[in-house]
Amino acid sequence: MTTFKALLALPLLALLANARAADVKPAPAPALGCPGAAAHAFDFWIGEWNVTDPTGKTVGHSRIESILSGCSISEHWEGRSGFTGVSYNAWDAKTRMWHQFWVDAQGNVARLQGGIADGRMVLQSAPSTGHVDRITWTPNADGSVRQLWEASEDGGKAWKGVFDGMYRKAH
Repeated sequence: MTTFKALLALPLLALLANARAADVKPAPAPALGCPGAAAHAFDFWIGEWNVTDPTGKTVGHSRIESILSGCSISEHWEGRSGFTGVSYNAWDAKTRMWHQFWVDAQGNVARLQGGIADGRMVLQSAPSTGHVDRITWTPNADGSVRQLWEASEDGGKAWKGVFDGMYRKAH
């Protein structure tokens, strides 16, 4: 008869276990996204862009997207000649700097870091054997963005233009 009483008690035990499980609240999920103005200082570059050189000639198309819950920006570049490249850009709250990692279809890699200076995003590579890359993105009042890529072979004393592109929203 003891076994029969134990069997009768099983539904009651199951009910109690479910009631206890309902009382246990899971830990809240961590908040997604990267708060703060510094983490969004490069958002002016987000969009679909047609890119021209200083003479107005189309040189390519770029798609810039906010990714990873707004914590990073990805760039997908397609030059008119078929040249392609991708960059990932992110704010590092620990170092208080923006970082960019660029790679293209020819195997070129660039690692840049920096931040906002005088309303422009300025990212620069660390000097290696005297070579330094510096890219400056300037948001303009009409919504366009100028990207000026410069290089130095003397550690940053003299600069030479590598790329000068005007980004205008594609329609």
